[in-house]
Amino acid sequence: MRTYAFVTVDVFTDRRFGGNPLAVFPEAQGLSDAEMQSLATEFNLSETTFVLPPDDPAHTARVRIFNRTAEMPFAGHPNVGTGWVLAGRGRAVDGVLRFEEIAGLVEVKVEDGGVTIAAPQPLSLGAEMPADLVAGCVGLAPGEIVTTAHCPVMASVGNSFVLAEVTADALTRALPDIARFRDAVAVFPDLGPRRLPLYLYARAGREGDRLRLRARMFSPLSGTVEDAATGSAATPLAALLLSLGGDREQRYDIVQGVEMGRPSLLRASAHRAADGIRAAVGGSCIPVFRGEVTL
Repeated sequence: MRTYAFVTVDVFTDRRFGGNPLAVFPEAQGLSDAEMQSLATEFNLSETTFVLPPDDPAHTARVRIFNRTAEMPFAGHPNVGTGWVLAGRGRAVDGVLRFEEIAGLVEVKVEDGGVTIAAPQPLSLGAEMPADLVAGCVGLAPGEIVTTAHCPVMASVGNSFVLAEVTADALTRALPDIARFRDAVAVFPDLGPRRLPLYLYARAGREGDRLRLRARMFSPLSGTVEDAATGSAATPLAALLLSLGGDREQRYDIVQGVEMGRPSLLRASAHRAADGIRAAVGGSCIPVFRGEVTL
């Protein structure tokens, strides 16, 4: 019999039972791919992470991220939460950790009051998704999809999402229709048969130097009917919005999870770099559970 310790943390919140819960296995050596997937499915959280020794000893760890149905190349709140857990175990060097992941190297900075991660890739854009297709997936009228700044579009800085602006009222009423999601995948198959993550957002003004946004993320085909906080969607959104104007950098406060009763605050930023537009996201974490799994 083998025993593995785990901890859970609530990410992108400063209070317990808010934010997005995450399970972390800090010493996952010896677990097979199938066991990692089974554990992630058993925890039934949006993601679970498994920490392994790095391929390059100059880095902190190799981190594998699984949702309920598949391994992910990169994700936001799993990196923030795993960084917080490993920093608490003394793994940070000068406040920095570096995680090897499928999408590339993720740099994690631990600062007073939170953890910030840099997305591993510059912004890349894919196909545009018809507004009426997006609207049907979430029970909205096509006219409630705002296309003034951009059409719904696939965007990634390491993990792909369809980003769509909606009206503030529509954001609160959105409700995923799984049958419509399945139909939409047949028309818009770019993200695979079990993935069509829709990240809806509405503008909420400005406070100081930060643009305020409200957001919701639906990915029912991968097991996440709604996500409380999605850092790997907040980062391409930040990068996309910066790309639409002439600023060199921009900061964003993104509130998510309100309709789920798990309010989350994601502090995102984007800047123009030599290889394109880069983005980062950060927030606070709160410990919740710790325990062991015997296999």
